[in-house]
Amino acid sequence: MLQVNNLTFGYSRTKVLKEINFKVQPGENLAIIGESGSGKSTLLKLLYGEYDLKQGEIYWKDEQILGPEYNLVVGYDFMKYVTQEFDLMPFTTVEENIGKYLSNFFRKEKRIRTKELIEVVELEAFAKTKVKLLSGGQKQRVALARALALEPEILLLDEPFSHIDNFQKQGLRRNVFNYLKEKNIACVVATHDKHDVLGFADQMIVLDNSKIIVKDTPQNLYKNPQSALIASFFGEYNIIEPYGIVYANQLKIVEHSELKAIVKQSYFNGSSWLIEALFKEDIIFIQHENELDIDLDIYFTVLM
Repeated sequence: MLQVNNLTFGYSRTKVLKEINFKVQPGENLAIIGESGSGKSTLLKLLYGEYDLKQGEIYWKDEQILGPEYNLVVGYDFMKYVTQEFDLMPFTTVEENIGKYLSNFFRKEKRIRTKELIEVVELEAFAKTKVKLLSGGQKQRVALARALALEPEILLLDEPFSHIDNFQKQGLRRNVFNYLKEKNIACVVATHDKHDVLGFADQMIVLDNSKIIVKDTPQNLYKNPQSALIASFFGEYNIIEPYGIVYANQLKIVEHSELKAIVKQSYFNGSSWLIEALFKEDIIFIQHENELDIDLDIYFTVLM
């Protein structure tokens, strides 16, 4: 179990993180969200032992995670950290990068393990390709596979799919997160992408003003967002009194209602349109099946 107790940290007198407390069980997926600069990446680096911690403690099971003052080499064998920089060997192949830390004394096992991980990250066609010739998204997939090679007990991921094309992300997410569950590997993911969280994370913490403002399941936070910050992570939202925070898909256009708005723009979203409208003196967004004319009067209800 990962245990973070009363962690407070700053690069100067200004604290980036304050009084951070949470736990992650083996095999559990924890997502960390927050605005840029909220401390997500800093928290991951502290969990990995990249910085010395003056206030608070971090433990994995019974072992305390310590920084460079105590460890000549940063990091621990039971933990892997995939950053946005990848740190790969550019002049060797994909399979050589992934198999770097696997023993050559067991060549057959190494070959099978490397092939398995190449399939997880969907790079079969590039196994013999040198890393320097890959795209940014392909390099990110190599970094993921290499981190998994030795089956760590806990994996730290910083925006793990940010460089990967949208049409490949969903399948890759399923492969990676299902693999972690199958192997009972704990995972902490710092992300700004709701698709890294919905359907995969067991728990989710929200960082704001250097602190954790809430920790709950993604389902509970989606259904009952406690702030505009949380709602904005999941999608377009509105604040309509007396209903409070409501998503665009919770507003329905009807023939008659006490709620009236004027269409200002329509945006095609694929399966639906996002209607931008003026309600009283505020702009609101409504999910609708069709495009609507600008300046059209509409009526809507709130689905709670």
